[in-house]
Amino acid sequence: MPIDATKPYDPDNIFAKILKGEIPCSKVDETAHSLAFHDINPLAPIHILVIPKGHYVSWDDFSATASDAEILDFTRFVGKVARDNGCVEQGYRMLANIGKRGGQEVPHLHVHLFGGAPLGPMLAR
Repeated sequence: MPIDATKPYDPDNIFAKILKGEIPCSKVDETAHSLAFHDINPLAPIHILVIPKGHYVSWDDFSATASDAEILDFTRFVGKVARDNGCVEQGYRMLANIGKRGGQEVPHLHVHLFGGAPLGPMLAR
């Protein structure tokens, strides 16, 4: 069920629990401010989630309130994860669902990296 990205951060969401070590993940890489791990229900041969470690619900929340160090780290880290996992050469898709109409299901900012196969059109009509 899509969530309302305007509501306060929920410290019990699944990604918060992963960051606290309460739920395991299949980690791909990590920095001081960001974590990348494999999606448990992959929609493409490569399906990696990249999240900031801070309590941010959405891109607008993150871009308005994160520190410059967090923003720089996250932005560079998404690109590094794509490069390190062979996405760049063949092409890939980045997707961040924000809010109810955007289909966001976990109230923690996250970017999906999809690759490893043709991904089709951007949106179905």
